[in-house]
Amino acid sequence: MYVKTTSRKVKGGEVRYLHLAHNEWDAAARRSVPRVLYSFGREDQLDKEAVRRLVASLARLLDPADALAAAAADALVFTESRPYGGAYVLDALWRRLGIGTILAGLHRGGRGRPRDAAAAERVLFGLVANRALAPSSKLAAAEWMSRDVHIDGLGEVSDDACYRAMDWLHAVRGELEKQVYFAVAGLLGLEVDLLFFDTTSTYFELAEADELVARNWRGEKAAGGEDADPDKAAGFRTHGKSKDSRDDLPQIIIGLAVTRDGIPVRCWCWPGNTADSALIRQVKDDMRDWTLGKLIWVADRGFSSAENRRYLQRGAGGYMIGEKLRSGSAEAQAVLSRQGRYQQVAGNLQVKEVRISDTDRFVICYNPDAAVRDAAVREDLVRKLEETIAGSDTLTATKRAELD
Repeated sequence: MYVKTTSRKVKGGEVRYLHLAHNEWDAAARRSVPRVLYSFGREDQLDKEAVRRLVASLARLLDPADALAAAAADALVFTESRPYGGAYVLDALWRRLGIGTILAGLHRGGRGRPRDAAAAERVLFGLVANRALAPSSKLAAAEWMSRDVHIDGLGEVSDDACYRAMDWLHAVRGELEKQVYFAVAGLLGLEVDLLFFDTTSTYFELAEADELVARNWRGEKAAGGEDADPDKAAGFRTHGKSKDSRDDLPQIIIGLAVTRDGIPVRCWCWPGNTADSALIRQVKDDMRDWTLGKLIWVADRGFSSAENRRYLQRGAGGYMIGEKLRSGSAEAQAVLSRQGRYQQVAGNLQVKEVRISDTDRFVICYNPDAAVRDAAVREDLVRKLEETIAGSDTLTATKRAELD
């Protein structure tokens, strides 16, 4: 179908008429002849709003790209379309937090000195947007940024550019985290009286661990012989106690400190064989220059050594460390031996405070509902064991061994 134009001579000139027509084969004439399906009337009196509504209605039957190509002038050729909404919103948030401005300031300070700070900032934002919208490898992320999405100020991106930008990010990570945190704290009114810290591990599908590297007390590459700690030498991706039960693969340790609302404050990475016991002391030292005021550190029993507890109390600091009373530690036994009444805090929580020294205070938490559930589980286990044991004396030695 097409728009057919006819004209008619009138007094004072010529009038043109518009028609919707299509060609039909005339067997008798052995040729195609136009057939008018609808007449729009005089061209100078055309109801353009009605035509626009008709075009919009027909365009809904097509894909957006096909509709655009169909409506384009003959001199225009449709090349591609890219989604923009998600990246636009993230970019607005990125700018609202001032991350781009912070990165520019770090560049002027000489940290890392990328060849083009503006381009590096755009690549870093592209990697963040990729992680949020379409998580993938760096190679795939470069392809995604170059082909699949529109990001203001970012053109063709290579995987090498991604790795160079990440190298720079690693060089400035400490100051960047500090400045970004204070920007977020001001915008969101974050409370930092409590700081939660914990670690996890992630493994890599590698056949071999990284080669040994001299490291300092922080687990970073040693700057020289005097800075090296002989007990810390290790590859970054190396074997250790895996929390994913994959001791056969090299791993790294990741630490994260968050506010009571779960907003990240700072993260750390250590070689995969790093033990948890001393890490919180390093974390406290790293946060010392942030001038956050008095902090209460919250951690699990992996950090509950006496040395850690004393360290966290320095500078009028404090701590809350969870520990199972069944751990068998001397402190737990001393707490359980003390008498006292529980106070009702909530329907499923009772607490009792016990002081075992001038510096250590334990708060025992008791959940009546959990206690009933645990008692039922124990009774069920005892019943099943009794049923299994009953009559086992009549079994052969082989059958009794199977009961183990």
